Amino acid sequence: MESFSPSRRWLRVEVLVVLALSLGRSAVYSLLALTEALAAGPLKGQSTALNPSLQENPWLDLLRQLLSIGFTVAPVVLVVLLLAATAGSLAQTLADLGLDLVRPAKDLLHGVLIAAGIGIPGLAVYYLGRLLGATLEVVPASLDTHWWTVPVLVLHALKNGVLEEVIVVGYLVQRLERLGWSPRAIVLASAVLRGAYHTYQGIGPGLANLVMGLVFGTWYLRTRRTLPLIIAHTLLDVVAFVGYALLKGVLGL
Repeated sequence: MESFSPSRRWLRVEVLVVLALSLGRSAVYSLLALTEALAAGPLKGQSTALNPSLQENPWLDLLRQLLSIGFTVAPVVLVVLLLAATAGSLAQTLADLGLDLVRPAKDLLHGVLIAAGIGIPGLAVYYLGRLLGATLEVVPASLDTHWWTVPVLVLHALKNGVLEEVIVVGYLVQRLERLGWSPRAIVLASAVLRGAYHTYQGIGPGLANLVMGLVFGTWYLRTRRTLPLIIAHTLLDVVAFVGYALLKGVLGL
């Protein structure tokens, strides 16, 4: 594959289009949702549900869940192809993203450690936000209970990890570097975007995810590995989604 050297104008338009098709669009709608929630009254008395059922019929619901996951990760394939066009090969692109499997054990260990380091403070921020009235009640899994509920929730968690870390960290960092942005500005832009598309949960989660974005962006700049970040993100969401789904019947949540 011959490499392609895009102009700065091309890169700016490309980044805007990619974000408009994926998490940039999510950020706009999330900020709009926060504005509407603030206008409706105190956030403490409101809630938002993640991973809802999409159909009453369980088989149609399963189909819609899988289609939603598949279409949501399509932009990841797009950015990999765009990066491959400038890198000259798919193998080089995966290496640049830190998605190759040259050090699986180390990536797994780092992913678990990052998840532990982010997860516990994240829970503290959530409960503090609820106490201060700056965070909506977040229902991590509102799917009806079926035989496929847990596997689908795991897929949703993996989808979130792949989508966010490849686009908001790997892709965005590489493109902003080519545009001549400083490392500090790149990390900040990535973090602000991450925080923005989580504001539908309230101000607290938005700020917590901004901090998470600062950590993840700095990690990638230093290591050039997104795989540990995907592992960490997936683990965090699996614990939240599956844990809630398994406990809601027991605890009457």
